Amino acid sequence: MTAEAHTSPPTIDDGGRTLLPWLRQMRDEHPVWRDEYGIWHVFRYADVARAISDSQVFSSDVGRVFPVGDKFTEGNLTRTDPPRHHTLRRLVGAAFSPKVVTGLAPRIAEVTRELLDATGGAAEFDLVSALAYPLPVTVIAELLGLPISDRELFRSWADKLFDQDTADPNDPELARKVDEGTADMVAYLGEHCADRRARPRNDLISRLAEVEADGERLSDVEVVNFSIVLLIAGHITTTALLGNTILCVDEHPEVWAQLHTDRTLVEAAIEEVLRYRSSFTQVGRVTTVETALAGEIIPADVIVTPWLVSANRDEREFANPDRFDIHRSGNHHVAFGHGIHFCIGQLLARVEARVAVGVLLDQYAEIRLTPGVPLKFYSRGIFAARNVPVTVRHA
Repeated sequence: MTAEAHTSPPTIDDGGRTLLPWLRQMRDEHPVWRDEYGIWHVFRYADVARAISDSQVFSSDVGRVFPVGDKFTEGNLTRTDPPRHHTLRRLVGAAFSPKVVTGLAPRIAEVTRELLDATGGAAEFDLVSALAYPLPVTVIAELLGLPISDRELFRSWADKLFDQDTADPNDPELARKVDEGTADMVAYLGEHCADRRARPRNDLISRLAEVEADGERLSDVEVVNFSIVLLIAGHITTTALLGNTILCVDEHPEVWAQLHTDRTLVEAAIEEVLRYRSSFTQVGRVTTVETALAGEIIPADVIVTPWLVSANRDEREFANPDRFDIHRSGNHHVAFGHGIHFCIGQLLARVEARVAVGVLLDQYAEIRLTPGVPLKFYSRGIFAARNVPVTVRHA
């Protein structure tokens, strides 16, 4: 399988069976590669770390050359460069401080138990529908001040966003599809923003609507875009992480027994899941100047795609990277990014996963994928299954 055989990266519909070997080959033979659409892909750990950290050369404001979704740039942490990025991050930083996030652990445990109780003690159920989706979306919705009863709406919006085939950024229909797929979400959050300006409450949307940044209040567009990032990214990461944890445990059933014996291994196990099956496959940047990376000259004003999932499997950085090892030392993966764009919600995702896995261990002596039920994976962007059918044996 050569680079020429793939004019663009393989999809991950098959759970990575095609993508992962392709990424390994690209790290070896084409560590920086330009696809048929003019996008530059970066595969090795050291190069990925530089591309996601050096905001002066690799800008997050991809809307400058990739206008699709450009209306989401204003107020969007993930598409903003310093100094505005620092200001926006400070605004929401308090809501994701270690004290606040760790203080949510009892509520996370309570919601986890309620959701598992709702399965009625069934021996078979879909972990995504039962727990991995509703848990994080409940937590982030409560932080934002959105009604939990709307969580299926949130799921439909996330699915629309991640179902967009953005392989070709030059597709003239892409902008229209993205706008149509996000119109309801923008209108919904716009109504909540207007409501909080008129009647502030003790929630994150009210805080965003009231706070000042650089001597100015955030515009309605900025509040809405900030809320979109927190709502969508604030749940999909943990949804993927919990599902991927079970996929890894099913591949290595001895791990569940080890976690039962020693709960102190849970945190390391979650970190290894993040490395082994990173929730997001890649991120986007755009070059501000011509630059060199891995011996290739990358022009200014082009899209660069650093592959997180590839960096975390790089043989140059991790010993036996294709082995799932919860006892791995020095696990400095980049699943949550690196540098100034290090995921602001990473601690929340880690606490949610740690607490949820703890409750799963309390309730189930064994948890395995249900044989014969096919997994349905995202095709791009999210390295996770949309469904995780499990068979459990109660503790």
